[in-house]
Amino acid sequence: MNGVAGHDQAEEADSKQDGSADAEDANEQEVIVIQDTGFTVKIQAPGTEPFDLQVSPQEMVQEIHQVLMDREDTCHRTCFSLQLDGNVLDNFAELKSIEGLQEGSLLKVVEEPYTVREARIHVRHIRDLLKSLDPSDAYNGVDCNSLSFLSVFTDGDLGDTGKRKKKGNELEQIDCTPPEHILPGSKERPLVPLQPQNKDWKPMQCLKVLTMSGWNPPPGNRKMHGDLMYLYIVTVEDRHVSITASTRGFYLNQSTTYTFNPKPANPSFLSHSLVELLSQISAAFKKNFTTLQKKRVQRHPFERIATPFQVYSWTAPQIDHAMDCVRAEDAYTSRLGYEEHIPGQTRDWNEELQTTRELSRKNLPERLLRERAIFKVHSDFAGAATRGSMAVIDGNVMAINPGEETRMQMFIWNNIFFSLGFDVRDHYRELGGDAAAHVAPTNDLNGVRAYSAVDVEGLYTLGTVVVDYRGYRVTAQSIIPGILEREQEQSVIYGSIDFGKTVVSHPKYLELLEKTSRPLKVQRHAVLNEKDTAVELCSSVECKGIIGNDGRHYILDLLRTFPPDLNFLPVEGEELAPESQKLGFPRQHRHRLACLRQELIEAFVEHRYLLFMKMAALQLMQQKASKDKTAALHDTNTALEASEQVPDGMPTSPTSSESTLTPDDLEEADENIPGLAQAKELAESLAAEDGSGIDPKSREVVLNACKAVGSISNTSFDIRFNPDIFSPGVRFPDDIQKQKQLLKDAAAFLVSCQIPSFVKDCLDHSSLPMDGATMTEALHQRGINVRYLGNVLEFVDNMPAKAQLEHIYRIGIGELITRCAKHIFKTYLQGVELSALSAAVSHFLNCLLSSFPDAVAHLPVDELVSRRKNRKRRNRVPGGGDNTAWASLTPSELWKNINSEAQSYYHFSLQCESVDQAVEKYGLQKITLLREISIKTGVQILIKEYNFDSRHKPAFTEEDILNIFPVVKHVNPKASDAFHFFQSGQAKVQQGFLKEGCELINEALNLFNNVYGAMHVEICACLRLLARLNYIMGDHPEALSNQQKAVLMSERVLGIEHPNTIQEYMHLALYCFANGHLSTALKLLYRARYLLLVVCGEDHPEMALLDSNIGLVLHGVMEYDLSLRFLENALAINSKYHGPRSLKVALSHHLVARVYESKAEFRSALQHEKEGYTIYKNQVGEAHEKTKESSEYLKYLTQQAVALQRTMNEIYKNGSNASIMPLKFTAPSMASVLEQLNIINGIIFIPLSIICKNIALHIT
Repeated sequence: MNGVAGHDQAEEADSKQDGSADAEDANEQEVIVIQDTGFTVKIQAPGTEPFDLQVSPQEMVQEIHQVLMDREDTCHRTCFSLQLDGNVLDNFAELKSIEGLQEGSLLKVVEEPYTVREARIHVRHIRDLLKSLDPSDAYNGVDCNSLSFLSVFTDGDLGDTGKRKKKGNELEQIDCTPPEHILPGSKERPLVPLQPQNKDWKPMQCLKVLTMSGWNPPPGNRKMHGDLMYLYIVTVEDRHVSITASTRGFYLNQSTTYTFNPKPANPSFLSHSLVELLSQISAAFKKNFTTLQKKRVQRHPFERIATPFQVYSWTAPQIDHAMDCVRAEDAYTSRLGYEEHIPGQTRDWNEELQTTRELSRKNLPERLLRERAIFKVHSDFAGAATRGSMAVIDGNVMAINPGEETRMQMFIWNNIFFSLGFDVRDHYRELGGDAAAHVAPTNDLNGVRAYSAVDVEGLYTLGTVVVDYRGYRVTAQSIIPGILEREQEQSVIYGSIDFGKTVVSHPKYLELLEKTSRPLKVQRHAVLNEKDTAVELCSSVECKGIIGNDGRHYILDLLRTFPPDLNFLPVEGEELAPESQKLGFPRQHRHRLACLRQELIEAFVEHRYLLFMKMAALQLMQQKASKDKTAALHDTNTALEASEQVPDGMPTSPTSSESTLTPDDLEEADENIPGLAQAKELAESLAAEDGSGIDPKSREVVLNACKAVGSISNTSFDIRFNPDIFSPGVRFPDDIQKQKQLLKDAAAFLVSCQIPSFVKDCLDHSSLPMDGATMTEALHQRGINVRYLGNVLEFVDNMPAKAQLEHIYRIGIGELITRCAKHIFKTYLQGVELSALSAAVSHFLNCLLSSFPDAVAHLPVDELVSRRKNRKRRNRVPGGGDNTAWASLTPSELWKNINSEAQSYYHFSLQCESVDQAVEKYGLQKITLLREISIKTGVQILIKEYNFDSRHKPAFTEEDILNIFPVVKHVNPKASDAFHFFQSGQAKVQQGFLKEGCELINEALNLFNNVYGAMHVEICACLRLLARLNYIMGDHPEALSNQQKAVLMSERVLGIEHPNTIQEYMHLALYCFANGHLSTALKLLYRARYLLLVVCGEDHPEMALLDSNIGLVLHGVMEYDLSLRFLENALAINSKYHGPRSLKVALSHHLVARVYESKAEFRSALQHEKEGYTIYKNQVGEAHEKTKESSEYLKYLTQQAVALQRTMNEIYKNGSNASIMPLKFTAPSMASVLEQLNIINGIIFIPLSIICKNIALHIT
């Protein structure tokens, strides 16, 4: 199953509603506005030849600056202006607004005098250039750097760089044997190959030391000579020099380490650029810097562009810690207090976040500008909030209430407010104490996400980021202007600050929230306040409305945006639906904040809409049957006439009912469809007007249907939830029985419909999770919370087709174990002081994963002794407990805790007393568990081979724990227009209009780049689809280039071993093969296989596809025995997961038969092809072309076998001097191998008609 198909179908359904023709025309006109034609200008920089640069009128002058700072020959300049005919261009002007700038204009680069700020920027830029090939920033997770290893495998073999190697079909030279651990059946799972050595990373040393001098800042009299700062440098040749940065540039001065002499040295080598100066005093610098820049420019831009959000790597090699002035300065100076490049010092995050929301959005260019601004501010805010949260937990930020105990402290840093996820002041006592306080921030974040997506003008939410770090949960929020000066009681003018005892409301808030009521399915309702008067609300009571000093209407505390999940909320005197009760619900949960996911609400409403339509249709049919014909005709006519007015209040259904109704949904589908169409018209006409002109009978039909599905309106379908039901302390003036019933129905819908449909999707492979994260995502898409994981596993376990779901069961168990371990790890870490952190983490991992039965913790003894004296001052930092309780944890105790956690949280009985038992019982891999727990907790470990199974020594030592990173959750702002283009493109492709689809997707790519910049998950999906279309339309080189970008981007934004990355590698291998890069194709497939082994092991349906690919390529390069190992493994896995009678299995048999034929082992070949033939005959019948092909091939094999036998007989009879007809053994042609590759990867070319060579994408 290819990666896109399942996704496409889901999205196609969504895209129908916005595909109205006029909207598309409008969009196309707007697009033309954006693509103003570019033009070329000449650029003349000092000391270089003038060169041409392609620019677009939209660009700012500043963007040309960026290009020059990146170009090989001008990269060392930072402090310059661009001049046109002697006039300096304004940095922030758009090119189209500059008079006289046109095709062929000459722009001069003019060096400008330095200021302290410019000198710092220059030094920082030079340092970045020197470090440009150094991966340490990616390992340390800073500055949005991340890893990518694709170039190690392609070796400059792709795209334009491929010219360096001439490749014919020189099959002899290809070494096809993979390393032992990649072969099918290997039990070894090494970790080191995860990060292959990139030969470009061997550091090219240009300088030994570049750091700020101890003589900074310049004394007054030197300031008046233009000195800005002093640098200290040690060259590779070991020459120590002191350099002055002055307004005119950089020069050598006469200072040494111990004597200050700022006079220029002789010669002083005054240069405007530090690089020019260093090139004159150090030959090695000149040579290496040039080589380094050549290499830097040769790298694919996607390897070095920053990602929008930081990606962390859970493994890293041991890196030497080198001196680095900029890093040192960043850590200890201004960066903690504020970002120094912003005028006015700190950024007002709240103002930035809200102002970008207020930008105009009338047409496409405006919307793009707005979305780009929103996205940029969000990614900056997420970065700042993450740094701040770490600073708070590490104890580097002063609390605003330092007198209180550490758990209750709150912090402000860089205009962001931080609070810890503990239940302070017993705020959540009735809801589950600390457990509720821990989950409230993520619920709140989901609320913020939902309200931002609805995007109502005039309603504002706070910037919110939730960070888990070192066992603590920190919520970072932007600050409402003026809120810190007032008491909360005075500020809140809507909602409740005490969970509904006192409640207030406000007409403006009701008006604003009313607009979100329909999209979020929140019902407007009344609650009673302390004086027993009814108060109108349109949200949960906790949702507070505060008008800031800036006059904006903010809403905060959105933790109950979505209705409660009654399966996990036992309420006295309330009975759940039988479907829930049967499964043992309601269950006691840790907290009372369990709510349903937005996806579930959507699915439930969609489901109810179908029910509503069926009900109405059935009633109409009955009416029709009971009346005599004429009256009935008259009746429907009036209904039809009434329905001809266009409805505005169309029932809120995501898709029209016919498209979603499947025949097996409706038992009496056939005679029902006419009634259904009629019911739809009736529903529309009722929504269109007050129902005048519609006869009472029909109105009654709708009324009954509305009642039956629990609609809040009697005349149209409209389902909304009251989020306050069952909130302790909230009282209602009206009867809320119906609203309670709706909640019970939704909870029952989750267990009786959504969980089975998830399992069914896994069974037919339209959903294919490969690891914990992709499984969680698949559950979430169907609205299933992870707390139902135990239920999902039990459901899978009781399926008759359990064997075909083994991979799901195994991934689910692994996820359950690592999540339980994460819960325990969280509290475990809170008791560890900073100096013992690595010892504690390694001890925990030993207890969790090592077979060594008595793991003993190594307490950092020496340090503990020397600290005895200053015991009193400690415990100020949240993580300051000088607690050594963690050291007493034993493996058996930890596994006991994991079992009880699984029982109490997931209601699942694991029954494993040790890791080895779990591995044995559930077929898990320790390396997979290590990956899952490290990613979930943010731990980074040393990349080396760990011996988990030794019973004599523990697997981890404290030296193996390199770092602990934050795990960050935030809102992801969307590029809506781009997404619509992408969806329309997908829809076109599915209808078979490839060319149009391709254009739309290219357009979407432009818009995505416009909003997100170059790197983003959605751009990755766009590139993948584009590559696939290029390939199908026969443009193989273009497919290769787009897919290469998709792979690089997936590695950078999702991670080097993320399941999506693995799939991107497979697609790239196919396009490589089609372009004749055979050895590269194999390397990429081997890489994908290795990653898949680490992530989920060999026993997974995706492995069958991968092995078929590898086997085919090996067959193509005549490595028959090796090819058979992979193809036979694929056959075994396909038989297991698709059932022995599946067409996939028939294809596998055919592929194996072809290899046996090439080896002239005709008996085996015949045996396999017969199996395939039987499957085809039973599944698709004799007449089908597949069956015919197979039968032809069987005849051919039989002839070959007979011919071979004859020859053998001849040899036996006449001895060796027999005259034999030479047998023809031919290697398979590349074309035939490629054809098979296309078939197994689900790419099938269908020439629709010979005249127009239109090719359609057939997604299998």
